[in-house]
Amino acid sequence: MPDQTDHAGTAALSICEALLLAMNDRKLLPEHEIVGVLRDAAASHENAVGTELETEKHRAVADLINAIIAGGNSVRRL
Repeated sequence: MPDQTDHAGTAALSICEALLLAMNDRKLLPEHEIVGVLRDAAASHENAVGTELETEKHRAVADLINAIIAGGNSVRRL
């Protein structure tokens, strides 16, 4: 059963994706800058150091962000 942290993470992801879409729709940030923000976030987790468990969690986060980039979830691509 998912715990409260899972729900908070899912909510945060949904909110962030909605904000990125809104910023792109309102032409506040172009697609390449939104993708850049996501790449920076992924890189932060890819380069994180810590225990083996912490590193594994960061890697999973980076993989999720990279999947979002690949899937185009946070930008409306034509």
